[in-house]
Amino acid sequence: MLLGNDDDTGLTTRIHVPKTSEIVADKIRAQIIRGELNEGDTLPPEGQLMDSLGISRPTLREAFRILEAEGLISVVRGSRTGAKVHKPSVDLVSRYAGYMLEAQGTTIADLYQARLAIEPSVVRWLATDKGGGAIVRLRTLLAEMAALLDEEKHEEFIEKVEVFHQSLVAATGLKTLTFMSRMLLNLAAKHQREFQRRHARSPEARRKSHRAGLRSYEKVVDLIEAGQVEEAVAHWRLHLNNANATWTSEGEGDRVVDSLG
Repeated sequence: MLLGNDDDTGLTTRIHVPKTSEIVADKIRAQIIRGELNEGDTLPPEGQLMDSLGISRPTLREAFRILEAEGLISVVRGSRTGAKVHKPSVDLVSRYAGYMLEAQGTTIADLYQARLAIEPSVVRWLATDKGGGAIVRLRTLLAEMAALLDEEKHEEFIEKVEVFHQSLVAATGLKTLTFMSRMLLNLAAKHQREFQRRHARSPEARRKSHRAGLRSYEKVVDLIEAGQVEEAVAHWRLHLNNANATWTSEGEGDRVVDSLG
């Protein structure tokens, strides 16, 4: 059915005919997504690809530029070997998501509220199933975090905090939710690094804060393992609210997400 009568044919939009380079990029992209090409694999040399696909060098290089922009391959100019394959990256998607959020004027407070909408539900899910088999992994991670504090390795501890949040959500086994959470955490981590640079704390204050944080992580795991659903959810919601209040303090919450800095 035609939607309008903007010209003599009655068609309202142009039909996009893919360029050969786009078709080639689609073919290679599909092989990467389906796992036929894996991280670190090398594509055949240009000459071999040109012969097998029946295309010109400019067409192949345009296809490579498309895939490079998507972070799916890297090309070393002048190399005799083929392009190197990369699996889709959450970091890359987070960067593009950051561009969109920044363009929309999204604030840091908004970012943390989104995390608050996800993690208490995750804790409820896990506590209902008493951890869903994730308790051992989470306790191992907590032991590693405690060791880092004992060794005064606070920067490494902060990195493990992000891993803990990721592991908590990943324990649900829900890939969509895990992906969304990782994207939010990646964006939040950038802000947290900048926050700490702008608002430096004394070593003692930082030590005290990190110890309190670790105790809170241990408590939520204890509650999950005990199947104390409402207590676990209430504790984790309070933890996140307190953390959000810290990260959005001193006007930080009104800042627009910075994806370019």
